[in-house]
Parts: sequence; structure tokens; C-alpha cells
Amino acid sequence: MAERVAVLGAGMAGLCVALALAPTGREITLYERDPPPPEGGAEAAFEGWARRGVGHLRHSHAFLARLRNLIRAEHPGLLEDLRAAGARELTFAEGLPGPLRDRYVAEPGDEELAVIVSRRTTMELVIRRYVERRNNVTLRSGMFVQGLVTEPGAGGGVAVRGLNLAGESDALAEIVIDAGGRASPAVEWLRDAGATIPEEEEDCAILYYTRFYRHEPGAGEPPRGRFGVTGDLGYLKFAVFPADNATFSITVAVPQVEEALRAAVVRPEVFDRICARLPGIAPWTDPARASPISRVHGMGDLKSRWREMAPEGTPVTLNWFAVGDSLARTNPLFGRGCSFAAAEAHLLRDALSQTTDPAERARLYSHRVRAALRPYYDDMRAQDRSAARRALHGLDPGYRRPWRARLKRRLLEDGITIALRRDPVLLRAAMRAFHMLEPPQAWLTRPATLAKVLATWARGRRANAPYYAEKSGPGRTEMFADLGLPAGADLARLRAAG
Repeated sequence: MAERVAVLGAGMAGLCVALALAPTGREITLYERDPPPPEGGAEAAFEGWARRGVGHLRHSHAFLARLRNLIRAEHPGLLEDLRAAGARELTFAEGLPGPLRDRYVAEPGDEELAVIVSRRTTMELVIRRYVERRNNVTLRSGMFVQGLVTEPGAGGGVAVRGLNLAGESDALAEIVIDAGGRASPAVEWLRDAGATIPEEEEDCAILYYTRFYRHEPGAGEPPRGRFGVTGDLGYLKFAVFPADNATFSITVAVPQVEEALRAAVVRPEVFDRICARLPGIAPWTDPARASPISRVHGMGDLKSRWREMAPEGTPVTLNWFAVGDSLARTNPLFGRGCSFAAAEAHLLRDALSQTTDPAERARLYSHRVRAALRPYYDDMRAQDRSAARRALHGLDPGYRRPWRARLKRRLLEDGITIALRRDPVLLRAAMRAFHMLEPPQAWLTRPATLAKVLATWARGRRANAPYYAEKSGPGRTEMFADLGLPAGADLARLRAAG
């Protein structure tokens, strides 16, 4: 008899579980509290799909090569469905900065570096309809899970036997999966049942603001600058995200300490004014080329979080597995959330297939998730800390970095960044790390990479002048003056608070 799998949540994490486990023949039921998507296609989903459980549904998303390659390898029909719905694949060659395009020579493996560009609503809608066509997958919307069915586990820990449903009999299952996202109550239910679950958490110290637009008929995407349409000005980061069906989004990320800017940017007129002052963004939001199709969506309370379900090889739960944000979360800056969920779902599939012993399944899954994903978590957390320090110091016009920090900054700006813009081989290696196909810092620690970076730095700014980007935007003082914001208010408040 096939194992029964009960999945809490049918967002991207739950759908990734269905994609991974459905081919194994298990009987899978996903329980989702939000209503199903409205009838219709991509536009109906974007305009009318109510998803209280997914606060970032209408924020920019990047579906990295790690996820796209899993879909291409195991579900080619799904990839065709996504293309038919308007999603696109941007290749490594298409994303090359201007100075590298004439020097690019395709190599085996470049086809692995394609990213799917789509609105989250379109992506989720298409995957949902794909998994619903599987005979062994049932998706139940409007279902409220109010607890777990548990009992003491053999050898300690908590054994989970199913989900407690509001107004219905318990949904018993041999495998229970928490794909309920960052606000899932399942871990607290387990703790109430006696499980001790180690957890680390740290504030990302940044907030995101996103608005969607549609290209005017015949306008298409404007020419990009020499080095793309992203930027980091210290007091804000920004990026353009192409999407499906002539749509795109712009996200502005504001450090937590910039309270005046955070309060203002959510207003559409302020958001659009900021975009108009950013040379790489302004052509995209030019009213002659595009029109907004959404309000400005804010996303805050962002935390990095890592939970250990088998610390030191000792499972704290049996038959219960977390996938997605309920297990591990990072700053969404690099768009790794969906790829984390997809990777975890497939690691879980492999652990379940290798043994039927509940404790060994828990150990295998926990160990493999840590080995595969913890380096990306640690890397992002380190970047968050650095960005938070930079933003705080940016509030003080008189601040001067220590010499070590200045040297490190020069190595980044005049060495690493310029080397990536000069050398497609280096950029290819960096993008493999970005797309989670290699460890995050592996490319940078190779002797050949270090030699190229140092040689580029030694050339000096004059020789490297063609590889520096155009000015990506005004400084903080200039931008705040243009927006009518008090540039010194946040620093004064922080000093008063000590």
C-alpha cells in the first residue's frame, strides 16, 4: 500500500513537495487554508487571487537556475506549460553585460544558467494546475489545520501521525510535511507536544517595496545600461525584474534604519519619483513606455532563520518534515526561497526512498539539507550584517571607514566587480554560485580567480575605465532633498536612543 503524505500548505513549498513526491507513487494530499485561484489565466490570478498566507505573493521573484533545472529534468511538460502561460527563460548569454557580449564564447553547461522570469502568481497557478492533474495528488483549498496528531516517539522525540482538521476527522498519514511558510504554527504545535527544536534567528535589517508595471503596446523592454538594471546606493538597493506577458516589476529595498525613507516609499508618487531618479530604472517606468498595474507592496519583518530537526544526529520528530520557510529562511535579496524549497523537497524524496526507518529518514534529511543549503544561508547572513553596518554608517556624513574596511571595499569595487565585467569565464563561475549550482564562495577562492582579480585591480582605474558602470543614482543627501525628506532625522534619533 502506498504511503500517505499529508502536506500543510499548497504554496510554492507545498507544490515543490508534490512535484518531487508524486512520481514516487505516494498518495499526496495538500491542505491549503487560502481559496483556490479564480477562473482564468495569468491576469485573473494576478488581479484576484487572495492569498493571506503568502504576504509576498505580489513581490518580485526570480526563479533561479537550480529550480528551473529541476523542472526541466523531471517535469518537461510543466516547463512547456509555463512557457505557454507567458513565462520566459533568460539565458546566461542574454544576461551578459554589454562589454562582454562580443567576447562571449558558449561553453557546455551554459544552458544550465537560464532563469525563469514570471510573476509569482503565474508561476504558482501553472504549477498548481500541473500537479492537480496527477492521479495521486489531491489539493484541498479552504482547509483549516488546527493541530497535529502526535504521540511519543520510539526512542524519544515526538511522532506525528497526521493533521487535525477543523470540522473534519483527523487526516492520518505516514508522512506529514510542513510547507506552511514562515508563519506556520506547526513548530509551536510540536513544542507544545514536547519537542525541543533548536532554532537560530537574526533580523535581515531591510525592507522591500515592489510595484508591477506593464509595457505599453509596441514599447517592449528598453535597452539596458552597460551593466544591467540593478544597483546598491547604500541607503537603498533596486532592481528590475522582467516577468510574463509584457509585465515587469521594480523592487526598492530600504535598510531598516532609514525610517523616513521607509515611510515615504510606499506612496506611489514617491516610489515613481525614486525610479525616475535612477538612470537604469527611469526608461522602464517612463509613462510613454509602461503603466503601473499594482500599488506599492511592502514586505518587512524579514529574518534569517534556521531550524535543526535532528541536532547532532538525534531526531526531535518522527514522520514530520519541514520544507521551505518553515525550515530555513534567508533575506530574499537573491531570490533563493523557491529554490531552497525545491531543493529540500527533492532531498526529502531521496531520504524517503533510501529507508523506511523514521529516525534514519529524519537524520538523512537533516544532514543533507545542512550540507546542501547551510553555506548559502551563512553567506547571506554575513552579507546582511555587512549591509546593515554600511547603512547605519551612511546616516553619518562624518563617518570614515577604518583602513581595513576601505581596503576591502576597494578590492570589491575595483578588483572583483571589474574583473567580473571584463572576463566571461569569471562571470560564468560567479553565476553558477548565484544560481546555487556551486557553493557560494567556491569560485572566489580558486587561485586562478584570485590572480585575475589582483591583476585587474593592479591595472588601475584609468585602464579599467570602460568597465565601470554609469552612475547608478544620486547620493543620499541629494535623493532625500529631492523627495523632501529630513536627511538627518534618523541619525539624530539613533544617537538619542544610544
